[in-house]
Amino acid sequence: MRKLNKNTKLAFSIYCALVMGAALFTTSVYATNDPVTVVNNLSDFIFGLIRAIGMILLGFGVVQVGLSLKSHDPSQRANGFMTLAGGIIITFAKEILNIIVG
Repeated sequence: MRKLNKNTKLAFSIYCALVMGAALFTTSVYATNDPVTVVNNLSDFIFGLIRAIGMILLGFGVVQVGLSLKSHDPSQRANGFMTLAGGIIITFAKEILNIIVG
């Protein structure tokens, strides 16, 4: 596997920080008198964190596919597409579960 240069690592670190910051600071869990509301808020918060992890994997998969196309490495390309597919599935996990449950 090819090593990432300093600029790519910095850009990916900034991307990860922005995604995690957006997931952590846009949702909140407030304790109200209704316990169902608390559970729903907590569920939204946890699925926000899962979505952030999926978006980070999605970004890393795009980087891997791009580097594999540049270096003509088929095994890295396969890993990149697998990471990309996993990131898509993790990002849309809540919607997939809602479709399954009905």
